[in-house]
Amino acid sequence: MSTGHALHEFASRLFPVCRSISGEGVRHTLQLIGEMIPLHVSEVPSGTPVFDWIVPNEWNIADAYIKDGTGRRVVDFRQSNLHIMSYSAPVRDRMPLEKLKEHLFTLPDRPDWIPYRTSYYREDWGFCLSHKQLQEFTEGEYEVCIDSSLAPGSLTYGECVLPGESPEEFLISCHVCHPSLANDNLSGIAVAAFLARSLQNRRLRHTYRFLFIPGTIGAITWLARNQDRAFGIRHGLVLTCIGDSGGFHYKKSRRGDADIDRAVGHALRHCGEPWEVLDFSPYGYDERQYCSPGFNLPVGCLMRSPWGSFPEYHTSADNLAFIRPERLAGSLQLLTEAVLTIEGNRAYQSLNPFCEPQLGRRNLYRAVGGESLETEISARLWVLNYSDGTHSLLDIAEKSGLAFPMIRRAADLLLESGLLAVVEGPAEPERTHFVKT
Repeated sequence: MSTGHALHEFASRLFPVCRSISGEGVRHTLQLIGEMIPLHVSEVPSGTPVFDWIVPNEWNIADAYIKDGTGRRVVDFRQSNLHIMSYSAPVRDRMPLEKLKEHLFTLPDRPDWIPYRTSYYREDWGFCLSHKQLQEFTEGEYEVCIDSSLAPGSLTYGECVLPGESPEEFLISCHVCHPSLANDNLSGIAVAAFLARSLQNRRLRHTYRFLFIPGTIGAITWLARNQDRAFGIRHGLVLTCIGDSGGFHYKKSRRGDADIDRAVGHALRHCGEPWEVLDFSPYGYDERQYCSPGFNLPVGCLMRSPWGSFPEYHTSADNLAFIRPERLAGSLQLLTEAVLTIEGNRAYQSLNPFCEPQLGRRNLYRAVGGESLETEISARLWVLNYSDGTHSLLDIAEKSGLAFPMIRRAADLLLESGLLAVVEGPAEPERTHFVKT
């Protein structure tokens, strides 16, 4: 099975699960992820203060329906978990259509699609249905049942930590709170899990932390519980909406010039697909929590079509047919390239800095990486010239216009030939951090 089809199959396993920001759906999702990678699951009690927020009550649902006068289910949670507004309070009642309509949500301009709605932080209830379904309703009394619970429990999130040579961390974060929505965000979950699996047996410079968390409140909760650890994050990405047919979009970190911004930008320039880099804005996914001014972490957001830019967003049309195996595989490949760029980005010192060394007698006029000899020689000369202890390999790749893997191969070969020595990479500037009192 190809990587793309394996990614799509994993998303298919997760698709039927009714997820929200808490509850058994999140736990079941984490259980399935934990079958692929080592996962530590944390439970944070309802009512726990987390900065300016409070962990909400836990929500679970067993069934929900609307029955007409004949007893027929005209809206059935068992047919689609999108039919229920997430976090709907329990209801058992009978009411006329006019009153019921106050709790029904449709998309008149997309009459075949079911919208996705939530009511996380205010107690309410509602049903989502296609506009065509609503048009079939007739006047009369309807039976309404939402067999849910909204009570003290906990918020659940999962972490996979892969230790590296350094305690400095590379964060990969994705949200696990959406129900049957494939691009937003099963695509991110699948790609993150497959990346973690691929890194397990590698020798890593950085420690990798994969977070599978409920959106917004999950990131806030993790940051509140790990404030000191968070400042050890040197690179980070939020993954979402990376399985559709759109070109890549990368939203830069709040810093705008962090190594992760440069590494992803470099990978995009050499990926062979359409792409666009977006400036940071305090709206979107959990990058806005990691990049809040008190933390100001170097965390960007990798997407294909950005949230809200495609009509299928937050509707039943964001289904398994909307995400494509080849697009999932391409997203995993781009993410891997960015990770390997960060992993391999070091500074070197030339041991023969006075004029260029004679490559011929060292057998360095030969192709070893599959590129043309001329291109490989060019990469070696660029590395030799800029290996002055102050330029990293990513600096050299950007200056030369050559792909980072080629620059890295050249550095490895020159190091093996005794022409280079490894030095510490350029240090990141000190950041002023707010201290919570």
